[in-house]
Amino acid sequence: MSIYLALKFAHLIAFVYWLGGDLGTYLASRQVVREDLGNEARGTALHIMLACDMGPKLAMPLILALGAQLATSAGMLALPIAAMLGLWLAVILWFAMVLTIYLREGTPAAKYIAEVDFWFRITVVVALFAVGGAILVGALQASGAWLGWKILVFAAMVFCGLMIRVNLRPFGAAFGNLLAGKDVEAANATLRRTIGRCRPWVWCIWAGLFLNAAFGMHLL
Repeated sequence: MSIYLALKFAHLIAFVYWLGGDLGTYLASRQVVREDLGNEARGTALHIMLACDMGPKLAMPLILALGAQLATSAGMLALPIAAMLGLWLAVILWFAMVLTIYLREGTPAAKYIAEVDFWFRITVVVALFAVGGAILVGALQASGAWLGWKILVFAAMVFCGLMIRVNLRPFGAAFGNLLAGKDVEAANATLRRTIGRCRPWVWCIWAGLFLNAAFGMHLL
């Protein structure tokens, strides 16, 4: 197998884990907010939800670097070697932050890294919008406008992920109150509200994945 085909295979696998993991996270979240289930069952659903969510969280940085490497290797995107090396280093850092936050959950270090990761993603969104826009206006050489649109869609998906994180901020405290039997009615209302507010952003991410898959297959 050539290096190009290996990269393409990894890119497809990252897509599968992103979409499949998102679906598992979405379905598990529906069980977390079910008031007819006991706390133990809802806690189990939460653990499943968080575990499934690692697929998309780890696939997101990988799919960016793999896609850029594929486009550059195929001559579809004119990026210098230094830019590609910088991108891979940024992606490795991003991947490491996501993994550390999950493995060190609840620790001061994880909370600090999560804050760094949040602002890091904002930087990624801005940078990708700049690159995608540069392709569309012809300031950056690429094989077609579709590649610029694909980058813009990816940036929008990263932004949607940030909005999910923002809307989920009250979730942890509310679930802790539920398990402790404190203000149960208010806790349930908060859980329903936070999950409900996240769903439109999840649907937007799914739409973005379908759209980028179509761009990648040159259906659009």
